Amino acid sequence: MRIIEKIFESILWNGRLFVLLAVIFSMVGSIILFIVASVDIYGVAAKTIEVFVTSAHPKDFHQMVVGGIIGAVDLYLMAVVMLIFSFGLYELFISEIDQAKDTGASKVLEIHSLDQLKDKLAKVIMMVLVVSFFQRVLYTEYNGALEMLYFAGSITALALGLYLMNKGGKK
Repeated sequence: MRIIEKIFESILWNGRLFVLLAVIFSMVGSIILFIVASVDIYGVAAKTIEVFVTSAHPKDFHQMVVGGIIGAVDLYLMAVVMLIFSFGLYELFISEIDQAKDTGASKVLEIHSLDQLKDKLAKVIMMVLVVSFFQRVLYTEYNGALEMLYFAGSITALALGLYLMNKGGKK
């Protein structure tokens, strides 16, 4: 019976290595998002240079530039979520990252519990939602007082959510 227990515990313990799939593909997803966001910024920069060189100032130029940059920031934040997720899973289930400790790097990616990982992810995800909200607001047209009231209410709810999130983090 003791041999079966040892074999089972060995299989169970080594099963944690399947987390490496999530770590690897989260890192790949993060890299892809960083590349896509950077290409988007490059596209906005190229369009901006083209507008200034040709002196052809389109009507929605400012909206296009701001929307493109906000969209890229949104992608960068999602890439950070994936990066934090992969670092956290690796440190929680596989091993501490020795290189991070040796260099005295930032403690942002250092994670010691699932609650800590959850809190860090929640804060970055909240910022993704805020940026996405403002990107959508940029393209929204308001056709009346009721829609403006809804807009004001959504900003109030967003501000309240950010306040409560920051207040809860000070404990």
